[in-house]
Amino acid sequence: MRSIAAMLAAAAVALVATDAGAAGLTLIDIPARGDMPALTGGVWYPCAAAPAEIGFGPLSVTAVRDCPVTGSGHPLVVMSHGVGGWFGGHHDTAEALADAGFIVAAINHPLDSGQSKIRRPGDIVAMIERPQDIRRLVDHMLTDWPESGRIDPERIGAFGFSRGGYTVLAAIGGTPDFRMVLSNCPTYPGNRWCEQIRDGSALAEPPARDARIKAAVIADPALGFTFTPAGLADVAVPVQLWASEHGGDGVLPRDAAAVDRGLPTKPDYRVVPGSGHFAFLAPCGTALAKAVADFGEPEVCADADGFDRVAFHRQFNAAVLAFFDRRLLRTKTP
Repeated sequence: MRSIAAMLAAAAVALVATDAGAAGLTLIDIPARGDMPALTGGVWYPCAAAPAEIGFGPLSVTAVRDCPVTGSGHPLVVMSHGVGGWFGGHHDTAEALADAGFIVAAINHPLDSGQSKIRRPGDIVAMIERPQDIRRLVDHMLTDWPESGRIDPERIGAFGFSRGGYTVLAAIGGTPDFRMVLSNCPTYPGNRWCEQIRDGSALAEPPARDARIKAAVIADPALGFTFTPAGLADVAVPVQLWASEHGGDGVLPRDAAAVDRGLPTKPDYRVVPGSGHFAFLAPCGTALAKAVADFGEPEVCADADGFDRVAFHRQFNAAVLAFFDRRLLRTKTP
């Protein structure tokens, strides 16, 4: 698992790695509800203004901050990051979708985001709450976001990477069998998963589902092996499933392969030759690569020899856009 410091460093410089195109960008805050903590994140959306360099916390980024949303009836895609990640970890994919007419909303998952003060990645409750976070994000975008009227509520997709892939699988109807983890318990400091699985108290209810999600893109899903065919039997939406060739950060090639075998309808399954797990994160600029290397996590940015992450992301973003375009933009007749 990556250190919190490395991911905080990544969050501090990731948006300067590539230009943000013409997508608008605004921040969102979703209030705490009951025992569920507040959520923070960002929304990318179609915007007619010319992009410019703007301040974004400690950053200087190229985007259009808080510009008016253009058009209406836009499909919505919600995004879920991996452990230690943040809402901007897939900003280039969000920008590509927004430039094409989608509204894209991403959050920091409170229990395992690198930007969270209450981070508890070794607590399996983080895995239970993640799908609830996504459902709350959809609720917010459809009801409380100031431009909610520009979203078509019948055309909602989800994108997830690593633990975010697990999150999206659960949100679209998958039920993991966490008991399968017991055969190879995670051993990193502070991990309490196996003790909690044996106790059973954290698993009293299945992960939250959201029937409003009509299509999903899932990349290198963590815990994919815990989704058996029986656990995936209720997944009824089209899925584009991506896998790295080599895996990493605790995710193995078997995880995506198990999901591919288990889904009741064959997904659009793609294994990326020569890639490691982190190839699905936005390409790293020089500052980001140095920051993660300084914290002893160079693999976040350093791909295998011969693998070009920038070139791959041009293909990846185009394929993700084509999938959502086919499954969401064209599902309604004029």
